[in-house]
Amino acid sequence: MATQPLQSPLAPGRRFGGPVSDQEPPALTLVEHLEDLRRVVLVCLIAWVGATTLAFVFNHELIQLLERPLRIALAHRVSSPFGNSVIVTSPLEGLSIPFKVSAVAGIVISLPVLAWQSWTFVAPGLVRHERRLFGPFIAATLICFGLGATFAYFVMPVGLSFLSTFLGSNAVYLPDLGSYLTFFALVIVVFGVAFEMPVVLCLLGALRIVDSGKLRRSRKIAYFSIAAVSLVITPGADPFTPTFLSVALVILYEASILVIRHGLRR
Repeated sequence: MATQPLQSPLAPGRRFGGPVSDQEPPALTLVEHLEDLRRVVLVCLIAWVGATTLAFVFNHELIQLLERPLRIALAHRVSSPFGNSVIVTSPLEGLSIPFKVSAVAGIVISLPVLAWQSWTFVAPGLVRHERRLFGPFIAATLICFGLGATFAYFVMPVGLSFLSTFLGSNAVYLPDLGSYLTFFALVIVVFGVAFEMPVVLCLLGALRIVDSGKLRRSRKIAYFSIAAVSLVITPGADPFTPTFLSVALVILYEASILVIRHGLRR
């Protein structure tokens, strides 16, 4: 009885971990994977360098935009002899701060290209139902992080105003630009990551790990956990920032229940 020869796992026409499907593209060899990875890294690097260069040209406008929450807070200190001035304590920061701001802005500007190139590299290794889940998951992750960062930008002046006036009118408040931008980036990251909660819940719902009924029954525990985590992860000592974050996360929690109940049913 004749036997068929064994096929190498790296042979064209065969995917890792399963038989060949006429509806799926043939698998790439290891060398082709490395060449594809090199292409993705090169395109992402070119996109980031171009976006960083563009951001550096407009670095003054970018820094003014980032300073806006702080200047709104400083406007409440009418008794300050320095007005709403921001200081720089190191001579190197005059050049390092624009470079850092431009580099981060370059990542944000080139993010669509980075996401698309990452998708082109990962997608061939996924089966059809995995691609249908992976694409919306990445898009929702980026959107929720952007919403969290935007929300933090607009609520930050409230917390900064409280912190700037807490010491009274006798204290001279001279915020350092480098320290403020570090604090600004931390708040943006905290809010952006916290706003990923509905993405995680919907992903767990899509994987049948949780359902809308279980989330509804766990409301009290979830609300308490949201409030406690918001108090811990938010920088600063003002009571307004964690309160705003808690309210936003509670709304997102309820929205996740609706999405899992109605949107994922199909």
